Amino acid sequence: MGAASKIRTSLYVKMTNVEAAFRNLHQDLLDACKTGDQKAQFQIYKLYYKAMYNTSLRIVNDTMEAEDIMQESFLSAFEKIDTYSGTVSFGAWLKKIVINRSLDALNRRKAIFEDIDYHTGIRDESNEDLMRKEEVDVQIEEIKEAIGRLPDGYRIILSLYLLEGYDHDEISEILSISSSTSRSQLSRAKQKLLGELRKK
Repeated sequence: MGAASKIRTSLYVKMTNVEAAFRNLHQDLLDACKTGDQKAQFQIYKLYYKAMYNTSLRIVNDTMEAEDIMQESFLSAFEKIDTYSGTVSFGAWLKKIVINRSLDALNRRKAIFEDIDYHTGIRDESNEDLMRKEEVDVQIEEIKEAIGRLPDGYRIILSLYLLEGYDHDEISEILSISSSTSRSQLSRAKQKLLGELRKK
């Protein structure tokens, strides 16, 4: 085996070990949850509830509804924890459940992208750096508050992209839209957000 091959093999082993360590950070608790251990479930709940509540709140924009969705998501996760394969972190797996339930809640209220698709007077730009072009000097909390005032469709796309860190391919899968649609809707949402920020 050549030197380059040895280095590649060594790096692969190290990366695999790092991934395994990350995925199994709370593996003892997760294993206990699989046996129905309520103390372990409560520990997992304490570790993740705040982040999951915030994720839901950014989508549904209603504190009581976000609380309900977060609770239901944990119950659902514990019920089907045997299906958690460990190929992604538990937090990422749980977040997907929370996002799906939050979107389901919005779907029950109305069509998510109705406000975007039929909004008039908005140019369809796909410039990813739109926000950088504008000199908007506001704090992150003001941005979050402004996002919260937007219609559902705008708020969801901005929350998933800016606050949750999903890329367009992931968003397209979550929302069942194409990547190009995700990009154009994000561009419109950013313009709408800038309009909200300028009001202040």
